[in-house]
Amino acid sequence: MDTDAPVAAMDTAPEKTLVLVGHGMVGQRFLEALAEQGLTATHRVVVLCEEPRPAYDRVQLTSYFSGRTPDELSVTDAEFIEKHGIELHLGDPAEHIDRQARTVTSRAGRTLTYDTLVLATGSVPFVPPVPGKDAAGCFVYRTIEDVLAIEAYAKENATTGAVVGGGLLGLEAAGALQGLGLGTHIVEFAPRLMPAQVDDGGGAALLRTLTGRGLAVHTGTGTQEILTDEAGAVRAMSLSDGSELDVDLVVFSAGVRPRDQLARDCALAVGERGGITVDERCRTSDPAVYAIGECAQAADGRVYGLVAPGYEMAQTAAAAIAAGDDCDAAFTGADMSTKLKLLGVDVASFGDAHGATDGCLDVAYADSRSGTYKKLVVGTDGTLLGGVLVGDTEAYGTLRALTGSVPPVPAEQLVLPAGAGAAPALGPEALPDDAVVCNCHNVTKAAVQACATLPEVRKCTKAGTGCGSCVKLIGQLLPQSGDQGLCGCFAQTRQELYEIVRTLRVASFRELLDRHGRESARGGEGCETCKPAVASVIASLAPAIGADGYVLDGEQAALQDTNDHFLANLQKNGSYSVVPRIPGGEITPDKLIVIGEVAREFGLYTKITGGQRIDLFGARVEQLPVIWARLVDAGFESGHAYGKALRTVKSCVGQTWCRYGVQDSVRMAIDLELRYRGLRAPHKLKSAVSGCARECAEARSKDFGVIATASGWNLYVGGNGGATPRHADLLAQDLDDAGLVRLIDRFLMFYIRTADRLERTSAWLERIDGGLDHVRDVVVDDSLGICAELEALMADHVTHYRDEWAETLADPDRLARFVSFVNAPEAPDPLVAFVPERGQIKPDLPLLTLRPLEGSSAR
Repeated sequence: MDTDAPVAAMDTAPEKTLVLVGHGMVGQRFLEALAEQGLTATHRVVVLCEEPRPAYDRVQLTSYFSGRTPDELSVTDAEFIEKHGIELHLGDPAEHIDRQARTVTSRAGRTLTYDTLVLATGSVPFVPPVPGKDAAGCFVYRTIEDVLAIEAYAKENATTGAVVGGGLLGLEAAGALQGLGLGTHIVEFAPRLMPAQVDDGGGAALLRTLTGRGLAVHTGTGTQEILTDEAGAVRAMSLSDGSELDVDLVVFSAGVRPRDQLARDCALAVGERGGITVDERCRTSDPAVYAIGECAQAADGRVYGLVAPGYEMAQTAAAAIAAGDDCDAAFTGADMSTKLKLLGVDVASFGDAHGATDGCLDVAYADSRSGTYKKLVVGTDGTLLGGVLVGDTEAYGTLRALTGSVPPVPAEQLVLPAGAGAAPALGPEALPDDAVVCNCHNVTKAAVQACATLPEVRKCTKAGTGCGSCVKLIGQLLPQSGDQGLCGCFAQTRQELYEIVRTLRVASFRELLDRHGRESARGGEGCETCKPAVASVIASLAPAIGADGYVLDGEQAALQDTNDHFLANLQKNGSYSVVPRIPGGEITPDKLIVIGEVAREFGLYTKITGGQRIDLFGARVEQLPVIWARLVDAGFESGHAYGKALRTVKSCVGQTWCRYGVQDSVRMAIDLELRYRGLRAPHKLKSAVSGCARECAEARSKDFGVIATASGWNLYVGGNGGATPRHADLLAQDLDDAGLVRLIDRFLMFYIRTADRLERTSAWLERIDGGLDHVRDVVVDDSLGICAELEALMADHVTHYRDEWAETLADPDRLARFVSFVNAPEAPDPLVAFVPERGQIKPDLPLLTLRPLEGSSAR
């Protein structure tokens, strides 16, 4: 992206030039603040960006290893840049500032004259000066390019890694290494992890939980030397306690330093420990130069490394530039509250977390068995000053917003768990209207409640677009829709209807409607929304509730969608397609020949699909049973391409044939497809198994995808291709065969149980409260105690599976429906016709002729 000139011409050329050096998250927020102040209309705005891509969400960098792409991490709207005529130069950092001439020179040789200069150069990782720090296999963890380099090196050269630094970024980096399948060490010089955010009690709880998750944690010791092999690559690291770790990859994440060299070179004032000195309006010692974000030392003498203070500085600087001497905006310091999930552990701190206020008191609760630690810091008058939460951060949003006030219940009751004397949970109604809900953008409860939906909140206030920790509280503050019913026939949601059918063993739509439908709908026929939705629920629970799982028997037949009526996909000219199942994409030559012979005999169009199957198009409805009979006799069965059910489980050839494969992906794909075939769900299900990290089967674009590791299998969930693609998220890693199947059983049944109608797993995972973390808690940790039930439901499905094609062929009554005309069953539909194309057929569709209306003057 390099827009050297505004797209829309202005009446007069801008009189002043503003140059922004740096385009990270804070730089992008500054550009947005400029636009809000109207400065993009009066200034030429030029941005010099060192990285090869526009601003992206550095806070979520580790999510790359859970499937988010670099493009998905972007926080830059190309339309915004274009609309405001911003000249964005990527890969071209500033290298020299001449304050006398008011010019900036870039690496590419651009010399820009400025009226106002804003420095948003961020920070650089601190790498301890230890021998071997520059060896092959040593990295820092700061940018997308760093992440890509770590990933590439780990795949080819590493099995064990170490992270130097146990702070926020260090634990993020450790999560990244573990996500890559590496054994992972964390080395922290301080006596506890996250020393800046949590106290000793919180650090101890965090340590217990992380070691229980397979990480090796070394606190109170430092890195002495990186040891290398003959080729100069990392082979080990020695620690100050005399121990040595066998590692082949090292990530330095031991803190950051303000990137202030440009300022030093042009003689701007800098702090004693770094950081460009600025006043309350973010002006440097030169009134024409501002500094914001991590490169600046604020008026209170601190350098802020969190995104929320950076955003506030960006807004302050934009307001100061717009108003000049009349500016009322000031940045004098910021709240350092933070909430995040590190390596699956919820951690939060807010306010005076370490109890530095004179006379303050601590109220703490710890449970080493569950890894929970809560501490609140209160004043002598009961004012909530701050706190630390580890393992359970449910109350973070409310507690943070109450900081500085006296809570409506004693602090002791706020830290106790339910059943141990805890007060009723404080809801959003306990917050005053002026309570700050989103620290990143300084948005109050009243501002949130002026909106109706979360998208509206994000658009109007930007709340929820920063670190994301406020999103749950925002959802609680927004008005709730009064009627969440499935349709006009049922006041219940699909999830509630599922539970009614399951617990009361309701085996028919009629019974469900008459007993649990809305009063006005009882005794009726239902509608096109609820009939297929309930049909799917009954089919998925059929063995457990004593219903017939065959979808075309009795009442069930009248409930089905168009494709299910004939167990085939209806095509645009009234013909149908036939898609036999080919588990894992593996097929014998004999079966290939059968498909070819059937296609030739019935004149069908053949197409190899992206799901590693062969589709046969052009069958008339009366031909379907005859075609199925030929295929079933050869060992094929229905591929369920017509149903909201499992479609395919793709695979690569795996270790059997591929020199890079580490597991037998074909065998696993076949096992999974045969296990879940015929499973009815709220929407279609797709899967894939890749035999190594090269990911040739594209498993991370599937509803559930499996990628082999040297130690087993990684399970990804919630992926989707199509019009709204989404990479799947990592649910669990290094699973053995049995553990993998067990988690997939639970995941699929939990999805079927809780999803809305026609909701793919990708949308469900983003909608469900708690998202991936909640799903992991339920299906991996059994937090709801329902995993045995989910497994039993899947076992029932597997035991009672029957091929729908074979079932149909065995029953003359069922075969009777496969005709074009009931009163002339032998007659084919004359409108289903074909013409030749490329040696096959295609539908012969009549052309639409446009005629002018009578009385019009067509020309």
